Amino acid sequence: MEQQLDYAAVRAAAGRIAGAIRPAAVVPAAEGVWYALEYLQHTGSFKARGARNFLAAHHRAGTLPEAGVTIASGGNAGLACAWAARAQGVPATVFLPANAPRVKVERLRGYGAEVRLVGDRYADALAACEEFAAASGALASHAYDHPLIAAGAGTLLDEIRAALPGLDTVVVAVGGGGLFAGIATAAREHGVRVVAAEPENSRALNAALEAGRVVDVAVDSVAGDSLGATRVSADALAAARYEGVRSVLVPDQAITAARRALWEEHRIVVEAGAATALAALRTAPQPLGERVAVVLCGANTDPGDLTAPGI
Repeated sequence: MEQQLDYAAVRAAAGRIAGAIRPAAVVPAAEGVWYALEYLQHTGSFKARGARNFLAAHHRAGTLPEAGVTIASGGNAGLACAWAARAQGVPATVFLPANAPRVKVERLRGYGAEVRLVGDRYADALAACEEFAAASGALASHAYDHPLIAAGAGTLLDEIRAALPGLDTVVVAVGGGGLFAGIATAAREHGVRVVAAEPENSRALNAALEAGRVVDVAVDSVAGDSLGATRVSADALAAARYEGVRSVLVPDQAITAARRALWEEHRIVVEAGAATALAALRTAPQPLGERVAVVLCGANTDPGDLTAPGI
């Protein structure tokens, strides 16, 4: 079982999740631009890839306990973990702050997870999750900071290349960096450039590059619900140093405009985090003649605000 992120780990992940994951849908959007519709993935985001790989690897290694898996996440990672656990036939225990939206709690329960509401902050839920793992023997999963999680996410790049021969550049949003790290690792193998897109006020990767190390950042962005990690993984920082990787920051208004454009022009509804990738392309266009894929990574969002005045 892989304990480091490299292209061999991505290929191993592809073998584990084959047949369980929906292949990437890649559609033309504009001249030289294609959208990878990963929001159509199980549970509504790319997170299903990493969660499935993480649990499948532990199952094959005999290290997936009867107590199942536990995670502190009310977002896409929690949903993916619950879905993957159900597929493996083990329990999932998900910890959330007590003020978590009821719709998220009900969705998690719909995937068979036991939901425990603890405290008022994510840190409270995380501490309770860690205590539960130690006491119960459940396998602790992280939302993004694990080689198996990132390698699973990285399988998306090879699927995009298969659908789009001659791919030059892929644009991907960055939160904690699991998706970015996996995609950048695979892209490096094939000479594909990567644009790492972040909101200006949720810039954990960009700040880490500036500092030369992983650092904590403040988060205040319209995309904070999915890209709101206060720090990136070490694997993400390492991948960002690859030749061919470019960090791009975009303002919230550009993210909102990109999300609305996806709806008005293509009838695509995604969360603000996914729209961040398109916002980066609109802010910093690629050279003419390139073949560019924009990863639309998730759609666990309320579409009602797309028709609200002024958005």
